[in-house]
Amino acid sequence: MTSAAVIPPSEPPLSEGARVINTFFAPSKTFKDINRSASWWLPFLIILVVSYAFIYVVDKKVGFDKVTENSMRASPKQMDQIDSLPADQREQRMAMIEKFTKGITYAFPMIGLLFMVIMALILWGSFSFGVGAQIGFGKTLAIVVYGNLVTIVRAILAMIALLAGASSDTFTFQNPVATSPAYFIDSAAHPVLFALGAQFDITVIWAIILVAIGFPYVTKVKRGTSIAIVFGWWALLVLISVGGAALRA
Repeated sequence: MTSAAVIPPSEPPLSEGARVINTFFAPSKTFKDINRSASWWLPFLIILVVSYAFIYVVDKKVGFDKVTENSMRASPKQMDQIDSLPADQREQRMAMIEKFTKGITYAFPMIGLLFMVIMALILWGSFSFGVGAQIGFGKTLAIVVYGNLVTIVRAILAMIALLAGASSDTFTFQNPVATSPAYFIDSAAHPVLFALGAQFDITVIWAIILVAIGFPYVTKVKRGTSIAIVFGWWALLVLISVGGAALRA
């Protein structure tokens, strides 16, 4: 008489809320569950809500006139050109730039989805054709969106700082709070160093790590290979960013 093989029970499916929470505290559970469902609407909705809440706080506590001025000060050549204009023309130019800045800022959270789709396409091609991983685009996008969910931490910290009375004199959307070395670097005096430091934002690195460790739970790709692919693309973006800053300097 032989006993039947014991089949270990499969892990119970996670709710959408549990997947979001586990992204921060037990990401392996979230990424394993993506094999069951590639749904990504909730983390994106959370990113959207937090982003617009952040923009609203900035609008009320800093003002887009100050945001525009601070941003322009980071480009001394451009600011010098505007300062050289007659007072009425300078006012009109700054008002136009402020209007554009406000418009693009309120559109950016939705544009962020396009960026994540592009990121997912690049990674899907890299894993599918580069190392022969069997993964669909939907699951790739889910990994990318869940990985980027942790970047809301920066926005939340920035909102807390502004609501607590942080100075608006140096506020920029690029570095709203001290989560990267760039926060402590004068962008006008050291544009290349500033561009480099901005790429090492803690929340961005956290997101990249999550995306890198997510693929092995959905494919048979080894973790080292996944890390090499994801961080390889990030390194390329760093070079492009720093190179662009060097050309503009």
